[in-house]
Amino acid sequence: MRKAIEEYKMIEENDKIGVCLSGGKDSITMLHAFKTLQRFYPKKFEFIAISINPGFDFFDTNLLKKICTSLDVPLFIENSNAKEIVFDIRKEKNPCSLCANLRRGVINSIAIREGCNKIAIGHNQDDVLETFLLNLFYTRKY
Repeated sequence: MRKAIEEYKMIEENDKIGVCLSGGKDSITMLHAFKTLQRFYPKKFEFIAISINPGFDFFDTNLLKKICTSLDVPLFIENSNAKEIVFDIRKEKNPCSLCANLRRGVINSIAIREGCNKIAIGHNQDDVLETFLLNLFYTRKY
């Protein structure tokens, strides 16, 4: 992580980074990595955790709150109506793209509101490939 950050100049002095926290293993690991990096990285930076509740009844924030409290990281949870828009209003058969765009819009709004100049998302190459294949097979848009 540090090698990539330095090679691509991803963190500069006094950055404030919005770390997207879904509750999955990738984003939780990334949050821990940022906390560890912050302790010894030569450039001083701040970060916050951002989580989006898309409107599902089962969305549980207890784990996110517990992790952020233990790491002493401010957590901002924003409720959105993405579920309603995607499933109830638009009745999307292939909801992933629209939901992701709505989620990114909310993330950007929170980051701006909280003074972040960068956003970190815990997606990896597997995620990109899975999304590509899902869209290929289910939307049939080549």
